[in-house]
Amino acid sequence: MAKSKNMKSSLTPFDFLNSFTVSPRNSLLFSPKKNPRSPKQCSSPNLSLLFLFLLVIFAFFGVSIIGFVPISRNPFQCSSSILTSPFPSSSSSSLSYEIYNSPMFLTSLSRAMLEEEDTPRLSHSAMVPLPAHVISGNNMTEEKREFWRQPDGAGYRPCLEFDIKYRRSSAKISKEKRRYLVVVASGGLNQQRNQIVDAVVIARILEAALVIPILQVNLIWGDESEFSDIFDAQHFKRTLQADVRVVSSLPSTHLIPRQSIETKIPHDVSPLWIRSRFCKQLNEEGVLVLKGLDSKLSKNLPSDLQKLRCKVAFHALRFAAPIQAIGNKLARRMWIEGPYIAIHLRLERDVWVRTGCLTGLGSKFDKIIADDREFRPEFLTGRLNMSYDQRRFAGLCPLNAEEVSRLLKALGAPSNGRVYIAGGKPFGGDIALRPLMKDFPNLMTKDMLARDGELLQFINRSSSLAAIDYIISLSSDVFMPSHGGNMGRAMQGHRAYIGHRKYIKPNKRAMLPYFEEDESMSEMEFGRMMRHIHRDSLGQPQLRNNNRGRDVIAYPVPECMCNR
Repeated sequence: MAKSKNMKSSLTPFDFLNSFTVSPRNSLLFSPKKNPRSPKQCSSPNLSLLFLFLLVIFAFFGVSIIGFVPISRNPFQCSSSILTSPFPSSSSSSLSYEIYNSPMFLTSLSRAMLEEEDTPRLSHSAMVPLPAHVISGNNMTEEKREFWRQPDGAGYRPCLEFDIKYRRSSAKISKEKRRYLVVVASGGLNQQRNQIVDAVVIARILEAALVIPILQVNLIWGDESEFSDIFDAQHFKRTLQADVRVVSSLPSTHLIPRQSIETKIPHDVSPLWIRSRFCKQLNEEGVLVLKGLDSKLSKNLPSDLQKLRCKVAFHALRFAAPIQAIGNKLARRMWIEGPYIAIHLRLERDVWVRTGCLTGLGSKFDKIIADDREFRPEFLTGRLNMSYDQRRFAGLCPLNAEEVSRLLKALGAPSNGRVYIAGGKPFGGDIALRPLMKDFPNLMTKDMLARDGELLQFINRSSSLAAIDYIISLSSDVFMPSHGGNMGRAMQGHRAYIGHRKYIKPNKRAMLPYFEEDESMSEMEFGRMMRHIHRDSLGQPQLRNNNRGRDVIAYPVPECMCNR
């Protein structure tokens, strides 16, 4: 499928949308009016055909009852089985690595269940990192041992158990061939991932087939990658075949000359809003094109749709084979030397422009950012009336390398510990990294880990490079983002889902005032205070309960994980 570099809401962005006519079959099967007694259904069969289909439906229903039997003896039991890492572990210590997966992953029902060889097992489809290292040795302080110690996890393990009603409706939805949803995803890798997750959920809500999402050309990095360049498209289709029908392109029966693109989607939309807004159009035209989905779908959905989000994020969105291969190779090179910390260091030029913050590198560099911001004021995101100091103490600025270094030392990170830096090239180059390199000399990047030519195929492919960072970061013993964002949230949830790997979320609002007290606080007291401030993120998993703003992808407990 072709990609557009210039997309406007009044024009189609796709080369494949160039000869569209409504299918005669769709005209027969659909009436423009919805059945008022069934507001949640997108399908509106023409009454003239209703009796024609009744016999077929009843006959198929009888076969369905027999064919689509839940694969578990007790479909409501959240049982678990252990899936160990494919990589060797050092010992059976409490720090050794195990992943717990529920056999109830195989819960959605469809005709594909009869073709076992083509159905991926969810218990084996999650991206599995290298095992956490076992930390031992009497020469290590208690603070350093505590730094490497993995969270307890409180017994929570992956548990995607779909309701029986969801599974029964899957038989029909997974065969949909009349209504199609096309989604245009924008932004960087993890922003695109979020939109793809929501695209699958919206397709399920509308009972429509999903066309493999189109990735809009990134305006900042100029990345022209398509879906199959970054993700394993066949794995994506197979993993979701019991939930939503996924196709590579629109069928010829659904192509029309001009197709409007829906971009005016408010924030926090519910399934009811989606049905009431798009069902009629989808039934009449057979195709719906959505753009600008980023963070628009409500974070609070029915339980089965929350589970579907986790299924897409942690199972279906597996990286393409070339990315997975080089990512695993570099992760092993990092891992083999011992435990390591991965930091998503947000020091890129565009980050400083968008956040309205100072770089900490001096007036020369700050002037460059100020000029960029003045030239492109639309890049500055949110809270325009705040000063730099107000932004910083509100936690809206990325931590610079010096602040990251101080926090790591205060939390007990050993100076000889290995540190992996994920993210784009920092503004200011080596000067920006100098404070961190001084305190943690064993600092590595993917370019330093790679050997001659190994990354050549990914030049000018920022999403692929970000995917490599993701793979290496997932295998780290400790992960910390320097600034909130899609990568940090994705890593937080993914690390919880695959075994509760330690994730440090800097509490910038609480900790930055202490950074200003250079001489009034001893190092010991500063460290004690930092560990106290971050005690929640260093301990047991945080639940999404009672916090409507939390995304299940970042907080998979308890919707996607259970402790029974």
